[in-house]
Amino acid sequence: MRVEALVFLCLTGFFVLAAIIYGIFAGNEEPVGVVALTLTAGLSLIIGTFLQFASRRLESARPEDDDDADIADGAGELGFFSPGSLWPFGMAFAAAATAVAIAFFLVWLMIITITFLLMTIVGLLFEYHRRPATH
Repeated sequence: MRVEALVFLCLTGFFVLAAIIYGIFAGNEEPVGVVALTLTAGLSLIIGTFLQFASRRLESARPEDDDDADIADGAGELGFFSPGSLWPFGMAFAAAATAVAIAFFLVWLMIITITFLLMTIVGLLFEYHRRPATH
Protein backbone atom coordinates (compact mmCIF):
# COMPACT_ATOMS: atom_id res chain seq x y z
CA MET A 1 0.00 0.00 0.00
CA ARG A 2 2.99 2.26 0.17
CA VAL A 3 3.07 2.56 -3.60
CA GLU A 4 -0.59 3.60 -3.65
CA ALA A 5 0.08 6.16 -0.92
CA LEU A 6 3.04 7.52 -2.87
CA VAL A 7 0.92 7.85 -6.01
CA PHE A 8 -1.75 9.90 -4.21
CA LEU A 9 0.80 12.04 -2.39
CA CYS A 10 2.57 12.79 -5.69
CA LEU A 11 -0.81 13.68 -7.17
CA THR A 12 -1.32 16.07 -4.26
CA GLY A 13 1.92 17.82 -5.13
CA PHE A 14 0.92 17.97 -8.78
CA PHE A 15 -2.47 19.50 -7.99
CA VAL A 16 -0.93 22.09 -5.65
CA LEU A 17 1.60 23.05 -8.33
CA ALA A 18 -1.15 23.16 -10.96
CA ALA A 19 -3.29 25.37 -8.71
CA ILE A 20 -0.40 27.80 -8.21
CA ILE A 21 0.41 27.98 -11.92
CA TYR A 22 -3.27 28.28 -12.82
CA GLY A 23 -3.71 31.06 -10.27
CA ILE A 24 -0.76 32.98 -11.71
CA PHE A 25 -1.93 32.74 -15.31
CA ALA A 26 -5.67 33.09 -14.71
CA GLY A 27 -5.38 35.98 -12.27
CA ASN A 28 -8.63 37.24 -10.82
CA GLU A 29 -10.67 36.35 -13.88
CA GLU A 30 -11.16 32.66 -13.04
CA PRO A 31 -11.00 31.91 -9.29
CA VAL A 32 -13.14 28.75 -9.57
CA GLY A 33 -10.36 26.77 -11.21
CA VAL A 34 -7.94 27.55 -8.39
CA VAL A 35 -10.53 26.50 -5.82
CA ALA A 36 -11.29 23.27 -7.70
CA LEU A 37 -7.62 22.35 -8.00
CA THR A 38 -7.00 23.17 -4.34
CA LEU A 39 -9.92 21.02 -3.22
CA THR A 40 -8.73 18.21 -5.48
CA ALA A 41 -5.29 18.45 -3.87
CA GLY A 42 -6.90 18.26 -0.44
CA LEU A 43 -8.93 15.19 -1.33
CA SER A 44 -5.94 13.39 -2.79
CA LEU A 45 -3.98 14.31 0.36
CA ILE A 46 -6.68 12.71 2.51
CA ILE A 47 -6.55 9.49 0.51
CA GLY A 48 -2.75 9.44 0.42
CA THR A 49 -2.35 9.94 4.15
CA PHE A 50 -5.00 7.30 4.90
CA LEU A 51 -3.20 4.79 2.71
CA GLN A 52 0.11 5.70 4.32
CA PHE A 53 -1.26 5.15 7.84
CA ALA A 54 -2.98 1.93 6.77
CA SER A 55 0.25 0.59 5.27
CA ARG A 56 2.04 1.13 8.58
CA ARG A 57 -0.53 -1.04 10.37
CA LEU A 58 -0.08 -4.02 8.05
CA GLU A 59 1.83 -6.81 9.73
CA SER A 60 3.07 -8.43 6.53
CA ALA A 61 2.99 -7.76 2.81
CA ARG A 62 -0.29 -8.31 1.03
CA PRO A 63 -0.46 -11.31 -1.35
CA GLU A 64 -1.04 -9.01 -4.32
CA ASP A 65 2.18 -7.13 -3.53
CA ASP A 66 4.29 -10.24 -4.09
CA ASP A 67 5.67 -10.58 -7.63
CA ASP A 68 5.42 -14.37 -7.77
CA ALA A 69 2.13 -14.81 -5.87
CA ASP A 70 -0.45 -17.39 -6.87
CA ILE A 71 -4.19 -16.87 -7.02
CA ALA A 72 -4.63 -19.22 -4.06
CA ASP A 73 -2.51 -16.90 -1.87
CA GLY A 74 -5.35 -14.40 -1.80
CA ALA A 75 -7.99 -16.97 -0.87
CA GLY A 76 -9.88 -16.78 2.39
CA GLU A 77 -12.32 -14.55 4.14
CA LEU A 78 -12.34 -10.98 2.86
CA GLY A 79 -14.61 -9.55 5.52
CA PHE A 80 -18.24 -9.29 6.49
CA PHE A 81 -20.68 -7.90 3.98
CA SER A 82 -24.33 -7.39 4.75
CA PRO A 83 -26.49 -9.86 2.80
CA GLY A 84 -29.31 -7.39 2.36
CA SER A 85 -30.03 -4.11 4.01
CA LEU A 86 -32.52 -1.34 3.35
CA TRP A 87 -30.54 1.27 5.28
CA PRO A 88 -28.40 2.35 2.27
CA PHE A 89 -31.57 2.91 0.23
CA GLY A 90 -33.04 5.08 2.99
CA MET A 91 -29.76 6.93 3.32
CA ALA A 92 -29.62 7.66 -0.40
CA PHE A 93 -33.23 8.86 -0.37
CA ALA A 94 -32.56 11.12 2.63
CA ALA A 95 -29.38 12.50 1.03
CA ALA A 96 -31.21 13.25 -2.22
CA ALA A 97 -34.07 14.91 -0.37
CA THR A 98 -31.56 16.94 1.65
CA ALA A 99 -29.88 18.07 -1.58
CA VAL A 100 -33.24 19.20 -2.98
CA ALA A 101 -34.01 21.04 0.25
CA ILE A 102 -30.65 22.80 0.14
CA ALA A 103 -31.04 23.65 -3.55
CA PHE A 104 -34.37 25.37 -2.94
CA PHE A 105 -33.35 26.61 0.53
CA LEU A 106 -36.34 25.07 2.26
CA VAL A 107 -35.25 25.22 5.89
CA TRP A 108 -38.21 23.21 7.21
CA LEU A 109 -37.46 20.40 4.74
CA MET A 110 -33.74 20.55 5.55
CA ILE A 111 -34.48 19.95 9.23
CA ILE A 112 -36.69 16.95 8.43
CA THR A 113 -34.37 15.38 5.85
CA ILE A 114 -31.18 15.89 7.88
CA THR A 115 -32.92 14.27 10.85
CA PHE A 116 -33.94 11.37 8.64
CA LEU A 117 -30.41 11.17 7.22
CA LEU A 118 -28.89 10.99 10.69
CA MET A 119 -31.40 8.29 11.68
CA THR A 120 -30.47 6.16 8.66
CA ILE A 121 -26.74 6.60 9.34
CA VAL A 122 -27.22 5.43 12.92
CA GLY A 123 -29.41 2.55 11.71
CA LEU A 124 -26.75 1.41 9.26
CA LEU A 125 -24.00 1.79 11.83
CA PHE A 126 -25.74 -0.26 14.51
CA GLU A 127 -27.51 -2.74 12.23
CA TYR A 128 -25.59 -5.73 13.52
CA HIS A 129 -24.82 -4.43 17.00
CA ARG A 130 -26.10 -6.72 19.74
CA ARG A 131 -26.34 -5.76 23.37
CA PRO A 132 -24.80 -8.10 25.92
CA ALA A 133 -27.40 -10.37 27.44
CA THR A 134 -28.77 -9.02 30.69
CA HIS A 135 -29.90 -11.45 33.35
